[in-house]
Amino acid sequence: MRLLVVGRLSGQLASAVKMAMAHGAKVNHVERCDQATDLLRRGQGADLLMVDYKLDIAALIGANEAERISVPVVAFGIDADAREAAAAIKAGAKEFIPLPPEADLIAAVLSAVADDEKPMISADPSMKHVIQLADQVARSEASILVTGESGVGKEVMARYLHENSRRKDKPFISVNCAAIPDNLLESELFGHEKGAFTGAVARRIGKFEEADGGTLLLDEISEMDARLQAKLLRAIQERVIDRVGGTKPVKVDIRIIATSNRDLARAVSEGTFREDLLYRLNVVNLRLPSLRERPGDIAVLADHFVKKYAAANGVPARPLSAAAQRAIVAHRWPGNVRELENAMHRAVLLASGMEIDVEAIRLPDGRPLMMDAATPASAAPSALDAGPAARAAQAADAVTRSFVGQTVAAMEKTLILDTLTHCLGNRTHAANILGISIRTLRNKLNEYADEGAAIPAPQSGVSGGVPGAGYAA
Repeated sequence: MRLLVVGRLSGQLASAVKMAMAHGAKVNHVERCDQATDLLRRGQGADLLMVDYKLDIAALIGANEAERISVPVVAFGIDADAREAAAAIKAGAKEFIPLPPEADLIAAVLSAVADDEKPMISADPSMKHVIQLADQVARSEASILVTGESGVGKEVMARYLHENSRRKDKPFISVNCAAIPDNLLESELFGHEKGAFTGAVARRIGKFEEADGGTLLLDEISEMDARLQAKLLRAIQERVIDRVGGTKPVKVDIRIIATSNRDLARAVSEGTFREDLLYRLNVVNLRLPSLRERPGDIAVLADHFVKKYAAANGVPARPLSAAAQRAIVAHRWPGNVRELENAMHRAVLLASGMEIDVEAIRLPDGRPLMMDAATPASAAPSALDAGPAARAAQAADAVTRSFVGQTVAAMEKTLILDTLTHCLGNRTHAANILGISIRTLRNKLNEYADEGAAIPAPQSGVSGGVPGAGYAA
């Protein structure tokens, strides 16, 4: 992950930077907002801007948007009160990090934006077969299309391919085509020349040029606008790009990896995706099986996540109990590896005793994992002779049955808003629990706000049961 810090490098800020670097972030530093925008223009890209709340955050975001630069901003401050934190968020910051820094809060914010430290872990034969194929093609120059359900680890596979390629010492640049509006994506990919549009006060280098010599990941390629698909096709075929407003083609030397959770062949038949572009991207297809198709991976991944989040939260890395291991292997994990990761993160925080028992493993809606499997009606005790646990199970079943008759969209809205309320408005922690990206969550909240729904506002203090959570976005 690439972090650009904007502000005076005080001792406490230097500590925060060191923590970020310890979590794998590559850090650049400037003191002024105009220097930050200039750095981004010149291709010194960043996945996140960390900006002193005393600077003009609104002006920085406005300058970036005028140049069609899309980078999220996190504000930081020393001894800032809730009013100042709220003002920074109102100006456009996604989160507020109070200083002196707390390691788990720094880790949570960086994880919400990008996590570059996701090793390829597998024990199941079906996944090992995919990794073997990846090893065969990693050192080639072929474009690769990585497909599979949401949460299976497509970006992890893309990074694995890059790290095992001949380009491993060159940049790995990722662009989420679904998260960037169409009117910004063209400039984000190809850059622009000075005067190309109102606000373009200088040349801007795009992701293709940033990735020169390395690998460009086009995440969720199926969401790209048809007009941009044509321009992308030319760039892949001829290895040249045209900056927006440019008159001279720019040569680039890149390897393309694309991901999609949609059936692109069907998208072609529906007319939403170009067939010739699919052929160019799909020289090699790596389909990642869902987690339910590779049960042999569940236990090893769970063990990895337990150790990872125990270290991140400063608690002992307790093993999963035998009952917990049986329960996680039996669960279908519709959210795949991402859902398993979030469940293990919660379990690390909720567990007590020498082991992580099944009661500590919770579904995104808060229900224990052990209640996920349906119990035959004949085996269910009556309310009169049931103990506390059985009565709780019956109550949970009654709540679940009340969902019948509601649309999926309505249930999704209820789950998102309830989770956000539980996290005291903290978007980052809510997104982690829900197993979705912070950008997806924000898009959903904007949609609900347009419908007139009340959106929980950020609050200060500890939120969502996660230690170290300061001011939330």
